[in-house]
Amino acid sequence: MFSYVQIVLGALIGGAAYPLFLTPNRIAPGGITGVAMILNHLTQWPVGMVSLVLNIPLFLIGYRTMGRIFTFRSLVATILFSVFIDVLPLKPLTGDPLLGTLYGGVLVGAGLGLIMRGGATTGGSDMIARMVHRRFQFISVGSFLFAIDCAVVIAAAFLIGTTEALYALINIFLTAKVMDVVIIGFSANKACFVISPRWQEISQRIMREMDRGVTRLTAYGAYTDEERPTLLCVISRSEIMAFKRILREEDENAFVIIVEAHEAIGDGFSGMEK
Repeated sequence: MFSYVQIVLGALIGGAAYPLFLTPNRIAPGGITGVAMILNHLTQWPVGMVSLVLNIPLFLIGYRTMGRIFTFRSLVATILFSVFIDVLPLKPLTGDPLLGTLYGGVLVGAGLGLIMRGGATTGGSDMIARMVHRRFQFISVGSFLFAIDCAVVIAAAFLIGTTEALYALINIFLTAKVMDVVIIGFSANKACFVISPRWQEISQRIMREMDRGVTRLTAYGAYTDEERPTLLCVISRSEIMAFKRILREEDENAFVIIVEAHEAIGDGFSGMEK
């Protein structure tokens, strides 16, 4: 049920971006919807309806490669997204192409991110991106979308205009970044690695004073070939100063690496999504 709530909300947010910012400023945001906007510019056909019709072949492919549940959810998302583009009674908020590009990109990225968190896509290039990401995990959905959508924008430059195409590139880049943030989450947690001869004292204080778990990893120095226990601890951004205080008091010469942890799942952090 929560998945469908995310899908409906994402379709509403993403669909609203078109009448509010993108369509009145002739910003074609790539993908199937970008093709639909090009056709709208040339023929005045409804953007949402054209996008829905063009997605039919992709759903036939998606049904065979992604399964029935994912395809059904994506069909629901695509229909809602297309309908919201055409029927939402919204007036343009700005005639400035730059503002339309920026705010449209944020709304579309947030909408698509919510839809993907709900286990669906809106068809088009993001369905292709989802299938590619499923096979090649190292390629993020946002990055792949940016690459294939650029090709659509270049084609749009010849039919709508080069200025609008340049704005569209900005829009696509911003959409991809916002979508990745919504899917992965803001980096609110830090993964900390500590190498110190006083690892026992440090780990005890972290567990006692910060109420955080600590994992001891077995590591060896390449130069000395001696065992150098390494501590791993995941903490929130607000706990960084307390963590550094413990290290400073126990061993100010400790070697520390603090990296971004996009998402922490488990005791003391978020739960596993269903």
